[in-house]
Formats: sequence, C-alpha cells, structure tokens
Amino acid sequence: MTTIPVHNHTNQDGIYGFDARGIAKRFRHAAIFGALDALNAGEVMRFVNDHDPIPLLQQMQARYGESVEIAYRQREAEGVMIDFIKR
Repeated sequence: MTTIPVHNHTNQDGIYGFDARGIAKRFRHAAIFGALDALNAGEVMRFVNDHDPIPLLQQMQARYGESVEIAYRQREAEGVMIDFIKR
C-alpha cells in the first residue's frame, strides 16, 4: 500500500503574500475575500496593490467586522502594502 504524502500548506511565519496588481480588476475582490476566508486565526495576508483600496476596506469591515485587523505597512502614491490579520 502506498502512502500519499501530506503537504502542509501553512507558512512557518504565518504571513502569506497577495499581490493584487496581477489579478484582473473584475476578479480582485472575490479573490481577496477567498484568500481571507482561507486564513486561520493569527495568520496574515500581506496585500500589495497599486492604489489605496478604500472601497475594498469598507466592504471588508462590513463582511468581517473585527475578525480581520487592517494594518498599513506602506502607504504611498504609487501603491500600498497592507497586512490583513485574521483574528
């Protein structure tokens, strides 16, 4: 009998990169919400985008409330880096 190896999809530091710049605009929010839903408590999605996603952040607050913390790591005219931390 052959055993199937188990692949651990967790990252040792619990930080997962998400670069929205390479995703078609019409799919971005769905992809972001899917990625956030896949996080376990304490894990972080490090989000990079070419603009400050204010409408997305408002949607996130409505959908997740306090279960996702939003922490800007970089906020400049050419783009942002935000940590979304699952609680």
